Amino acid sequence: MKIAIIGAGNLGISMATGILHSGAATTMYLTRRHTDTLQEFEAYGNVITTSDNRLAVSESDILIFAVQPADFPAVLTSVVDLLGENHVIISTVTGFGISEIEAITGAGRYIIRAMPNTAISVQHSTTCLCSNEHGKGRLELAQAIFNRMGHSMIIPEARMQAATVICASGVAFWMRLIRATTQGAIQLGFDAPQAQELAMHTCRGAAELLIQSGSHPEAEIDRVTTPMGCTIEGLNEMEHQGLSASLIRGIVTSFDKISDIRKG
Repeated sequence: MKIAIIGAGNLGISMATGILHSGAATTMYLTRRHTDTLQEFEAYGNVITTSDNRLAVSESDILIFAVQPADFPAVLTSVVDLLGENHVIISTVTGFGISEIEAITGAGRYIIRAMPNTAISVQHSTTCLCSNEHGKGRLELAQAIFNRMGHSMIIPEARMQAATVICASGVAFWMRLIRATTQGAIQLGFDAPQAQELAMHTCRGAAELLIQSGSHPEAEIDRVTTPMGCTIEGLNEMEHQGLSASLIRGIVTSFDKISDIRKG
């Protein structure tokens, strides 16, 4: 596949890394205003870095836009005359709806919105996808790309802002939980590197257990809690201190914020 990532900032670089490591691209164009931070990608041989968005579009089939929301209309308008009937437009631009993209490109385009997270750079992103009516014919292609870099899910566009909070912001939420577990382990006597290692791998194991078993979290909690044991006492203390309530409130607060930004 000939892929262009238009706007290779933090997310764009993460996507490029994941795509290249998974072997999903025959050629790749990476664009940004200043390309000096992209030089390392040229070592791949099939990667061209450039500040010329029009060149990248004209030489690619799949166009992944990862620019800032305020810049997206101008960037898309600047290349719209180059779009062919086979181009697939994948937008990772937060809060920019399909109807807004169609207003620039026309409705008869393959338009897909994708919300990955930065774990895409290590092939463990959770990516939510939606499309316009025409783009439904390329959703399987988009899933084939993103499933090589983690897990994808097709959702209605109305849920994309919520997906931003759960999947993209969610990485930061889980990092904070891992950090807190690390601090607890340090207080119990482990040195900092050991504490973080234990926290990271325990977190991964818990998630993988649910993925592999299909169990509900509470079912797995029941397997490790015994009457009057240390696990249930620790869990109850966390709930008394508002663990679940705080997480839910944080998620809802983030959603309210992104909704306010969208209205603005």
